Amino acid sequence: MRLLVTGGAGFIGSHFVRAVLADRLPGLAGASITVLDNLAYAGSFANLAPVAESERLDFVPADMADDSVAGYAMRGHDAVIHFAGSRTGLDVHGAQVLLDAALTCEISRFIHISTGEVYGTIDTGAWTERSAVAPTTPRAAAKAGADLMALAYHRTHGLPVVVTRGSDNYGPYQDPGRTVPGLVTALLEGRTARLHGDGTRVRDWLHVDDHCRGIALALLDGRPGEIYHIGGSVELADRDLAGMILAELGAGWDAIELTGNGKDQDHRHALDDDKIRRELGWRPRVEFTAGLSATIRWYRANPSWWRPLLPT
Repeated sequence: MRLLVTGGAGFIGSHFVRAVLADRLPGLAGASITVLDNLAYAGSFANLAPVAESERLDFVPADMADDSVAGYAMRGHDAVIHFAGSRTGLDVHGAQVLLDAALTCEISRFIHISTGEVYGTIDTGAWTERSAVAPTTPRAAAKAGADLMALAYHRTHGLPVVVTRGSDNYGPYQDPGRTVPGLVTALLEGRTARLHGDGTRVRDWLHVDDHCRGIALALLDGRPGEIYHIGGSVELADRDLAGMILAELGAGWDAIELTGNGKDQDHRHALDDDKIRRELGWRPRVEFTAGLSATIRWYRANPSWWRPLLPT
C-alpha cells in the first residue's frame, strides 16, 4: 500500500510514519509513505530522523494548499492520511485542495485527522460522534470547518472519507509548547514550569501509540462517511497531571506557576469512543502512569531534540 501522509513531520504524523515504517501498525506491514510537509507550524524533519534512510519513505517539502503540488504528490498513492494543520486558519482551504486532488487521483481512502476540540467544552458526560460541533476558539473552528468539508466531499462526490477525532495526546517528539512536554522540559532545566489557567482544566489523555493504532484501523476498516472518536485512557485536571509529573521528577509545587489566564481554553473535553471499540476492535493499550513515565524518560534522554525548540 502506498500512503500519502500530510503533516507527517509533526508530532502525531511523524509517530504514524515511524510506526508504519517499523511495521508496528495493524494491516500496514510493508507500506510505503510519501510525507507532504512544509515544515512550518509544528513540523520538523528531525522527527523523521529514525526512519530518514528508509527506502519506503519519500519526503516532499511543500505546502499542502498548493494545488499543483498536492496533485503531483498524490498521484499513484492508494490512500491519504491528512494530519496537517495550520495556525493561520488555512485548514479548510488546505483540506479542500487535498480533497479535490483525491477525487482526480481516484484515492481509495481519505482519512481526515481531527480533534475533540471541535466540540467546544462539556461539563458532564462525553460527546458522541453525533454531537454537534461548537468550537470556542479560532483554531478549533478552523479544524471543524475542515472536518465538515471532508464529510461534504463524501456526501456530494462519494469520496471515501473517514474522519477521526482524538483526545489530547502525549508521548515522545511533542513540541515543548504543549502541556506535558512544557512541564517536563521546564522541570528538567530547573526552571519554573508555567501551567496555563488555574489548574482545574480537564483533559482525557491518549498516548500517541494508541492514537496511531486507531487511525490505522480506521484506514483499513472504517466506514466511508463516518466519524470515529479515539478516546483517552484517563481524565485528569491539569493540577493532577502536574502533580504526577512533579512526583516523577522529584520536584515540589514551588516549581509550578499557575498563570491564571485560561480564557482561551475549554474547561473540559471528553470523547465517547464506544463506536471505534465496537466496530473496529480498538482499545487503548498504554496504561497512563507507565506511558507518562516513559515519556518523561524520553525527554530526559533527548535534550538535543527539545532544547532547540525552546523560546529564546
